[in-house]
Amino acid sequence: MLEIWMQPQTWLSLLTLTLLEIVLGIDNIVFITILSGKLPQAQQTKARKLGLAAALITRLLLLFSLSFIVKLTAPVFTVFQQEISGRDLVLILGGLFLLYKSTTEIHEKVGSLSHEEEGTKSKKKKVSFVGVIIQIMFLDIIFSLDSVITAVGMVDQLSVMCAAVIIAVGIMLWASEPISYFVNTFPTVKMLALSFLILVGMALLAEGFDVHIPKGYIYFAMFFSMGVEVLNITASKKKSKPKVIKE
Repeated sequence: MLEIWMQPQTWLSLLTLTLLEIVLGIDNIVFITILSGKLPQAQQTKARKLGLAAALITRLLLLFSLSFIVKLTAPVFTVFQQEISGRDLVLILGGLFLLYKSTTEIHEKVGSLSHEEEGTKSKKKKVSFVGVIIQIMFLDIIFSLDSVITAVGMVDQLSVMCAAVIIAVGIMLWASEPISYFVNTFPTVKMLALSFLILVGMALLAEGFDVHIPKGYIYFAMFFSMGVEVLNITASKKKSKPKVIKE
């Protein structure tokens, strides 16, 4: 076991896989941020930590169930000459759930904004802490499945996979607080994040039907949009600052 960690190739594989796990976990952080933001302020941090802890446990359990993961790629049934495996079914259900959840969140957000403009109070649905955690755990399974299958295809050693997952989730846990603050502080950024989740849901749905959409395209589009929005926020802050008139 120790001989593996004495090889430079092992550390290179660990670095590559860790970076990949972080990239694949970005959508997970955004989803956890959106859901936890519906809870009272005192419960949001706890929900994010529990959500990421659930993601870590899910990924480790899936890694230790490699034989089960391999069987998921075997066809289960056929629809219109399209073979559907267990993995495909999970991705399709996850994609549909993500599309539904993101669309309803956008609808609720737009509805609350219209009520504010009209000067009326919008009725907010009460969200339970347990309900939010259950939703986070469900999506963790979807995101973790994609991540674990990628890890299995890249690295042969289970210890390297586990180490990469633990490091990646640790970094995600550290980054979740500033990301959640940024998303929740600016409503336009939150709307962009929800739009990003719709794109991810469509990508999962397409992947379930063996139509591969490179996630790099989605991430590039989102980061570009976020970059433009950051420039807009910076510009609006400069405009809002009162001008000092020199006598």
